[in-house]
Amino acid sequence: MISNGLEGVYAAESKLSFIDGKKGQLVYAGYDIKSLALKTSFEEVCYLLWNQELPNESQLKSFTQSLAANYKLTPRLKDFIAKNAADATPMEFLRTAISLDSFDDTQKVDNSLEINRDKALRLIALIPTIAAAYSRVRQGLDIVESKSELGHAGNFLYMLNGMEPTAEATHAFDCALVLHADHGFNASTFAARVTIATLSDMHSAVTSAVGTLKGPLHGGANTQVMQLLTKIGEIDQIEAHLEEIFTNKEKIMGFGHRVYKTMDPRASILKNLSQSICKQQGQEKFYIMSEKIHEIVSERKGLNPNVDFYSASLYHALGISHDMFTVIFSISRMAGWSAHILEQVKNNRLIRPRAHYSGHELRDFIPMNQR
Repeated sequence: MISNGLEGVYAAESKLSFIDGKKGQLVYAGYDIKSLALKTSFEEVCYLLWNQELPNESQLKSFTQSLAANYKLTPRLKDFIAKNAADATPMEFLRTAISLDSFDDTQKVDNSLEINRDKALRLIALIPTIAAAYSRVRQGLDIVESKSELGHAGNFLYMLNGMEPTAEATHAFDCALVLHADHGFNASTFAARVTIATLSDMHSAVTSAVGTLKGPLHGGANTQVMQLLTKIGEIDQIEAHLEEIFTNKEKIMGFGHRVYKTMDPRASILKNLSQSICKQQGQEKFYIMSEKIHEIVSERKGLNPNVDFYSASLYHALGISHDMFTVIFSISRMAGWSAHILEQVKNNRLIRPRAHYSGHELRDFIPMNQR
């Protein structure tokens, strides 16, 4: 039996996350995403995915301090950002920067669990630092050094925008990071597991994941949602614009999901966060537009918004450039990628599926002068 795109195929066991598409439920290591998003931090969720248990106060403090110790850029990365930020798109820059960082990995041939955890911790801390520095340098701004006491979410917004974020903005971004942290064997996660299953290295596996997330069918939908909102421009133009899209049978990004048959559980949380932060930042128009599009598309097409739809207006209100949205996805998903990489190495088997051959039957070779 052939399953195109491996849909419905179980490739391995995992203790990390579970999706019930019919119920519209996402679970990390036994905890419902709705509880985690509203009651924990991204750091706690990283720890949970790595250890299948939430940390106590002492464990969280140790984990957070270890993250903080890895925020700073190496001289090699600083030089690379200064020389190349203006010449690359965000995701190709991130992909190359992560690969470049492996040059300074003194234990690159060590795939032990302890060393891989150290590498993963460094990359969880480093990716937001790279992203913020890249964003500022390409705008002609100075790199802002980290303030680790702000926490992972607040620190990134500070390094990105050069000012300490409000408590509300920090909370909203922290929730968004939790919501995007893992999602089963999605394309980028599976790519990471395939790479590490060859007994390659942490940097290579994460680079594979970033390259896979770069594709618009996986990680770029919220950028396209924001492009749609910007193109429509005003609330009173929504219905006419959508009617044109319906007539031309074009796809509206941010709606529908390969797995969920009901509303994506992450979307409802992001909807509330978008409403709050858009209002706080004077960007309420984009939330109202999003809500109106949601209403019309659901009524006309029976489609529900996915995680990308309301994250677009939220990220816009947080001051994040539209072409950086997929990089934000990477900042969060590094928690899940690293957890899956560690899980794969712990019980490794080379991932080697077969293809059903549908080409020519066996035939005689034809010499060059007879072709």
